[in-house]
Formats: sequence, structure tokens, C-alpha cells
Amino acid sequence: MISMSTGKKGSVIFSGFRALGLYSNHLAHVLRFHKKHREFYVITAVGQCFHTYNVKKLGIVAVSNALPEDISSLAADRMLVYAAYGKLVSAFAKNKEVVHTYTGHQADVHLMLPFGDHLISVDKDNVVIIWDVESEDTYLQISYDKASFEVSALMHPSTYLNKILFGSSQGSLQLWNIKSNKLLFTFPGWASAVTVLQQTPAVDVVGVGLASGQIIIHNIRFDETLMKFRQDWGPVTALSFRTDGHPIMASGSPIGHIGLWDLEEKKLVSQMRDAHATAIAGLTFLQNEPLLITNGADNAIRVWIFDVAGGDGRLLRHRIGHSAPPTKIQHHDQSGLHILSAGQDGTLQSFSTVHERFNKSLGHGTLNKTKVKKKGLRNDMEKLTVITTFASETARQSDWDGIIACHRGFLMTTTWNYQKGSMGAHRLEPERFNKNRSLNVHATAVDITSCGNFAVIALSSGHIDVYNMQSGFHRGHYGEDKAHAGPVRGVAVDGLNQLTVSVGADCLLKIWKFKSKEELHTHSLPAAPASSRLHRDSGMLAIALDDFSIHILDMETRRIVRRFSGHRGQINDMTFSPDGRWLITASMDCAIRTWDLPSGSLVDCFLVDGAAVSLSMSPTGNFLASSHVDGLGVYLWSNNTLCSMVSLRPLPADYEPTVIMLPGTCPSKETEEEEVLDVDSSEMAEYISPAQLDEHLVTLSLLPDSRWKNLLHLDIIKKKNKPKEPPKLPKAAPFFIPTIPGLVPQFALPITPSEDQSKVVNLGVLAQKSTFYLQLENALDSNSYEEPVKLLRELGPSAIETELRALSPDMGGDVRVMQSFLKMISSILQSKRDFDLAQAYLALFLKLHLRFIADQPELMKEAESVSANLEEMWMSMQTLLNQNICLLSYIKSALL
Repeated sequence: MISMSTGKKGSVIFSGFRALGLYSNHLAHVLRFHKKHREFYVITAVGQCFHTYNVKKLGIVAVSNALPEDISSLAADRMLVYAAYGKLVSAFAKNKEVVHTYTGHQADVHLMLPFGDHLISVDKDNVVIIWDVESEDTYLQISYDKASFEVSALMHPSTYLNKILFGSSQGSLQLWNIKSNKLLFTFPGWASAVTVLQQTPAVDVVGVGLASGQIIIHNIRFDETLMKFRQDWGPVTALSFRTDGHPIMASGSPIGHIGLWDLEEKKLVSQMRDAHATAIAGLTFLQNEPLLITNGADNAIRVWIFDVAGGDGRLLRHRIGHSAPPTKIQHHDQSGLHILSAGQDGTLQSFSTVHERFNKSLGHGTLNKTKVKKKGLRNDMEKLTVITTFASETARQSDWDGIIACHRGFLMTTTWNYQKGSMGAHRLEPERFNKNRSLNVHATAVDITSCGNFAVIALSSGHIDVYNMQSGFHRGHYGEDKAHAGPVRGVAVDGLNQLTVSVGADCLLKIWKFKSKEELHTHSLPAAPASSRLHRDSGMLAIALDDFSIHILDMETRRIVRRFSGHRGQINDMTFSPDGRWLITASMDCAIRTWDLPSGSLVDCFLVDGAAVSLSMSPTGNFLASSHVDGLGVYLWSNNTLCSMVSLRPLPADYEPTVIMLPGTCPSKETEEEEVLDVDSSEMAEYISPAQLDEHLVTLSLLPDSRWKNLLHLDIIKKKNKPKEPPKLPKAAPFFIPTIPGLVPQFALPITPSEDQSKVVNLGVLAQKSTFYLQLENALDSNSYEEPVKLLRELGPSAIETELRALSPDMGGDVRVMQSFLKMISSILQSKRDFDLAQAYLALFLKLHLRFIADQPELMKEAESVSANLEEMWMSMQTLLNQNICLLSYIKSALL
């Protein structure tokens, strides 16, 4: 069990799980071929770590351990993946673990090239270092003068032993023998900075990409230019050559276009426009396959196949995330497996928490869907802006649209169809404004009813309209003219379509009848609301105010039941846990806080590097999803309370939260060590329940029912279990060491007969006294019955019956020992422990010896004492039970 204390670091409820929707950044991808698997793998950098995907299905294979800084360059050979960050270079094995670190650069590393058993790295100070991969030693260091030769590209020409070709920003090229450390030849260049050097399928021939947009196919053996091309889209960012029998070269550009050039006919044969929304970072043809892999800073990896006549590439498979940070995220259905995300790039996407192949892009919002299909999205001058907020419902999504979205600065709201994965049929806009765009009125909040039939849309003018989701028809509005005097900041409909609640900038909260649009209740708020969130199952409405406080309204009683304060910045988003017990809030102070509604206290708080813009708790309670400022991904936090005991306590007023790294990233070693020390020093004491919680309470034994419930029915059980035939003696009976009866086996010690023992048979001597019998005898003098009770707890039902039968004088027992047994029952009742055992043992004792007890005055006196104790105990228990039943019935029926 984990307990929250002042010294506890981070969050006690949430721990980072993984990031969704992160695929690529501005660095070129790296391609590897696994000989054993006979499969290609593509590696892309994502912030401080890199991802490995198989090209066959673009399924993620591995995520590397994170580095302290963002990766600035990526390279790979047959065994290792090299990642440069700052002035260091790390080598990863198995796509995950750092096995080597190379230190020696005095500036940031920006170029790398694996070269056999060596690694070549170039830093911003124009220093080239050649490393021995295994020993991590420097094999050679070359320093260039930045003014005359600034290294901008490097490559190893095929079959050129120990030779490396360097390209410069000044345009010249140099061929070096790195074994002998000699400059072999200098190529004057083409008066433009070299951006790319790429080996062609032909030996001695190199493809050179220039900043001017020129592509030079040059023979370095004879220093002869074979052909020249020019692209009009700016500098060449990447080059690749087909090796499957077609003489095609692909070139990348800064605006996302790809040019395909025929090297035999020396002309441009095709253009792949808008292959990426940003610059083409990496572009590679697979060896002997008609497949082209591209990636860009738009957070996308695409695989193109060239199987169509004309040489154009067709999109085969892709992994696409947001190219700009998400503005709003929300779980789509009750399974919690799909998260809808609207980004600043204007797209609406669905991310699966199970596998990337279930991801879905619903596209970019546009006014004219038909026009876009014909001319493309880039030519649509009326494309819609960023989605600010949206609502989704799955009830009728197979029949009509189930998502409605507001766009920044637009009065019109759009519907989207999740199953079709595209924009829906309707553009909902009230007729009262006559499409007058100069009024500067826009939609501010939306909600869909739980049945999926109606959409409620709130506007910045104070109007609230209702539309039918199937037909798109207007079905009325709230208020005579306007619902609020100022902009509406939040609107929600309850789970039964009975009530609609709205909050406005006029500091009023209003509750309306959904069907008749009649105003039922108005509540004044102390400050203007920023947003609201309704938990339909519990009827709790959370309202975030502009003074950074949160008010909770109970829709049943229409009263404010909780007030929370503590945020130091604008509250960006709120989400309820599925059971309605927690409210999780995020604000611009970079804090994510969890408020416990029943206790009205803050139970968890932690900080993140970038403020959370949106939050969504999974309907199953497994994960909290968050999106952050300047972050392209959706981050998942696992709920620790589902898999371990977490003791939540109210945080003190002076609690200082600590920063937690976002999922998918991890701190450096030094931070990890500090964290371990902090955790050890904090209070992590495990709660051990005492044997008796309170002296007024009755405690049961916690023994299995089979150990005491069947004591009164042993004769019936023995009768049922009686064998039909008498057991047959075995031919050769084995030798058994005699044991004492009991659950814990103990060997019986042999009794050595004394010399003066009489030969007359004495039944009293034959009846051997058991340990329990002896302990009862001793307890008469000491008046301590803990040992006999402890022994009885260890015995089985048959052994207990045998022990109680042996107390009778007929079986070799004694009246005093029987009296001692009754005193033991009294002591159990007085201690209020093992209450169930006392009842079972007493019932069996009376069943066996009731007639004998009636004839013995000492036993009758002791039995009356036990009866009085039992009656007193039962009266106190009955009082406690009645009190609890009364309290529960009041809570169930009363309106608090």
C-alpha cells in the first residue's frame, strides 16, 4: 500500500505509461536490413528517443531509452544505432539500450556516418572525429577552417577503400583517405552549398544535391559531370535511387514535393506534390523493391509503391500524427480504446491505445467537400480553421454523424462521421445572422445528447440553439431572445434529456428544460466562468472560473456542493473519473491536480514541463490522457489505484508538487539516483491492521468456514462418508511412525514403562491426556486461556470434537477441566475476539455434555455465567447493527 506524504515525489495516483501519435521529426529516417528476419526496419527520431518500425506493416517494434537532450542526428549500421545529442554520441544495441558513449566534441554534433568498425561524426565547429566503435577511442581528428570548407554532407563511395567524400557549404567537395589521413582530391563544386551526397547504383558515380535546387550526377573517378537537373522548389533535402531495374531518381524539397527523374532520358517524369506538409526530411528507396519511404517534420512516415504505369507513386501505408499541437482530446466510446484529438493543424484524428493500425484520420475541416475532392485541399481557399472544441456520441453513429465541432472564429459548426472517417453531411449555422460574417459571432461550446439525436450549440452572442443531428434542422433555442447576456462559456445536457445547463460570461448559471426550453433555475457565480464539464451519471457539474477556482454544482439539488481553489493559472481543462469521485484539472501553472469530491480535498498534484491543454479520463478508469503546449503527442498516464493499494490523504496547504517527465521520456541517471533516495526517505510505511480495531467492536476469527461451521453436523458428515465395504487390510502393512492428531503433524515419543508399574489394568492411565487437556488444567491456576484457544484454532473439526469428548469423566476427563473450558468461552466473549469460534465451540460442547452439566452444580453455575456474558454481548451487537441499518436507510432515502 502506498501512502501520500509531504516527502512523496511526483504523483501517487498516476504514472507515465506511453505517448501516442509521435512518429517523426525534422531528422531524416534511417533504414536497416535485418539478415536473420529478412526484413527492413525504419528508424525515426522523436524528441529524446527514437522509434523502430517494420516496413512491412509500419508496426512499432521498439522505443529506445530516452536521452537527456533531443536527438540532433541519427545513423545506423548492421549492429548499432547511433544518436547524437549535444556534444555526445550514444550507440544503442537492440534498438533500446545505450552500450557506448563517445565524448570528445567541443560543439554540437550534427552529422554522422557509420564506416565499418568506425563512426565518423562532425560538429558545428567543423571538427571531424573518427571513433573506434568498440573501444570508444578517437582514431583520427580532422579540423577544417569554417571560412574555406564548412562540412555540410559526407558519404562513403562504394568500393573506395578507406575513402570518405566531404561536401561543404562553400560548394567544393574533398575526397579523403581516412586511414592515411590524406586529402586525395578536391572538386571545385558548382558555386552552391552541398546539401546532400548520395551514392548512385553505378560505381564511381555520386548524386550531389545543392542549395540552389540543382542535382548533379557526377563521376568522381574522372571528375566528370554526367547530367544536371534543377528543381524549382528550393534546396534539395534528400536524394534516393531506385535499384529494382528502373533508372529513377527521387529528390525531396523544403515544401513537401517529391520530384521523380528519369536518368536515361534525363528528364522529370513525375511530381508527387504535397507528399508531406513540411520539408521532406528523409527519402529512401528500398533495395531491389519498388517502395519509397519518406518522413518529414509534419510527424508522418509514408511508404509509397510504384506499381502504376507512368512512374507515379501510390500511397501504400502511413503513420500520421498531428503536425501541430492538439487543442482538445476526448475518449470516443465506452471501451476507452479510441481517443479523438483535434489539432492546431486543423485535422481531427483518432488514436488507438491498442495498436497504430487502428488509428484513423478524419481529415481537415473544409467548407466545400466536393471542391476539395476535385482540386485538393491546398487549392481550397475556404478551408476551416482549427477545431477549438468538439463533442462526440456513439449511440447513433452508425446511422448518422456522431461528432460536432466548433472552429476558431467561425459561426458555423461542422458534423463529422467517425465510421466513415471523414467530415459529415451538415454545416450547422443559425439563420438569424443571415450569414453576415462582419458580426464577429462564433460558436463557443457544443454538446450532443446521450441518445445521439440532438446537438446543442452555444454562441459568443449569448444564443444557444438545438439542432437535429440526422437532418441538420434547427429545433429551437433557449431564452426569449438570448440565453445569456454575454458569451456562453459552457453548455451540457443531462443523461436523460431532461435538463440543459449553461454558463455564461454574465456570471450566471442557468438550468433549462431540454424539451420545452423553459428556464427552471438561475444561479449567480462569484466570477465569470471559463468552462464547464458535466458528469452525466452522478449529475455533478464542474465550473472553472476566471479567478482560477472550481465550483461543483449538484444538478439534483441545484446547489453548489464543493469549492476548490489552488490553481495559479487559467484552468485549461477538467475531466471526471468514471465513478464521479475525482475531478482532475489542468491549468497554465503546469500543474495537474486531482480533487476528491466526497472529502472535498486535494489528494494528488504534480507538475509537467509543458502546461496540459486538454485532459480526458478513460471511461474504464485505466488511463488519463493529456495533451500539452508545444507537444505533438497524446500522453497516457496509468491509474495506479487499479493495480495496487493507494492510500489517498488530503495534501497539506504548503505541499510543493514536483515535476514529472512526460511518458515516453525518462530522466538522466543522476536524477534517477536522487529520486531513489527521496523515495527511501519518505514515509512508505505499509499499514498493518491490528488484531482488534477497537475494544467496542466484535472481531471474527477469519478462519475458513469449514473449520467451525460443520462442528454440529459431524455425525451426518461421517455417516455420508462411511464406506460401503469395510476396508481391506493390505497384504504387507507398511510401518508408520505414530503421530499426535492435529493439523500440524508431530511424532509421538515412545513411553518407557517404569519398573514398579502395576500390571493391573487402569482405564484412567490408558486414557492419555492431550496437550489441550493439560493446558486447560494449567489455565485454572493461571487464569490465562490464550494458549488453549490458540491450539483449538489449529485443529480440524474431527480433532476438536475428539478433544471436547475427552473432557467428560466417562472418557477419562474431569469436572474441573470442563469448568475450565466454560471459563475459556467466557474469556473469549469478554475479549470480543474470535466471536464465531466461541459460538461454534460452545454449541458443540453443550451438544455433547448437556445432560452431564445439568447434574453438576459447579458446571451449572459456570454455564449461567457464560449465558449472561453471551446475552450482554448479543445486545451490544444488535444495537450496533440497528444503528448502521438506520443510517444506511436514511442515506438512501434522504435528499442531502
